[in-house]
Amino acid sequence: MVERRGFVRERLPWHPVDSLAGLLDGPRARGAFLLRSILEPPWSMRIQDEAPLTLVACVRGAACVVPAGGEVSRLGPGDIAILRGPGHYLVADDPATEPQVVIHPGQRCTTLDGEDLRELMSRGVRSWGNRPDGSTVLLTGTYQLEGEISRRLLAALPGLLVVAGESWDNPLVGYLAEEIVKDEPGQEAVLDRLLDLLLIAVLRNWFARPEADVPGWYRAHGDPIVGPALRLLQNNPAHPWTVASLATATGVSRAALARRFTALVGEPPMAFLTEWRLALAADLLREPGATVGAVARQVGYGSSFALSTAFKRVRGITPREHRALV
Repeated sequence: MVERRGFVRERLPWHPVDSLAGLLDGPRARGAFLLRSILEPPWSMRIQDEAPLTLVACVRGAACVVPAGGEVSRLGPGDIAILRGPGHYLVADDPATEPQVVIHPGQRCTTLDGEDLRELMSRGVRSWGNRPDGSTVLLTGTYQLEGEISRRLLAALPGLLVVAGESWDNPLVGYLAEEIVKDEPGQEAVLDRLLDLLLIAVLRNWFARPEADVPGWYRAHGDPIVGPALRLLQNNPAHPWTVASLATATGVSRAALARRFTALVGEPPMAFLTEWRLALAADLLREPGATVGAVARQVGYGSSFALSTAFKRVRGITPREHRALV
């Protein structure tokens, strides 16, 4: 995906996005933190950065991930874990190893006593660890902020999911491992794209599994009637949609569309559209220089007053109050 400051590819105008990719854009929006960790046992890190979403890929060696109050998940080469915040968790060579490092919000790294370890354990470009030749290598990608759009995605995920490397054939972990240590012009954009691609690939793999609790909005995209309707709404939020016009565009009756849409997505088409427009507006309002009037037109409201009224009614605050909270 193209580097961006919000959930859209550029500030203006609105560009259509794939549904899952669009849902990922919220946490991606403010830039992801990427790090290669090189570690030699015994090692253990208590992660309490409270980030909305974190991806951990094991390149070499082995690791254990232990959510607070959860079961141990073991990672080997090629395995990938995704953790949903803000819960704390442990990453270690063994669950019994006592933590030596604490990762705080903002990726500040200290000992248990609060001593800063950033310089002491630095191993070069985006690299960190207790030994330069450690037997375990992990890649970590942390999405720093939660966007409004991404909340649908985060709500659909368990606290921890693991995709085994042997269950799929994907070269992205290797590509990310090669690129993460480079310090070249535009490298952050390259890494952001690779991380987004890897995350999307992992989530598609996860949602295809029988044990996954697939959310209605994701499953509905595969429906021959509701899928096209969802894409029309998401890709063209500024269009003056009605149930009738949406039904015409998808080639079914108004009643059939409304009934099937509500059954699969969990809410009627126009309720979904309102929520989608306001979520888009909430993220767009974070853009430097964005005005309420410009955002209103982009998401389908005729004036700043109309957007403010809807925003206040649904979210309890005005767009300007929302922007002041960022």
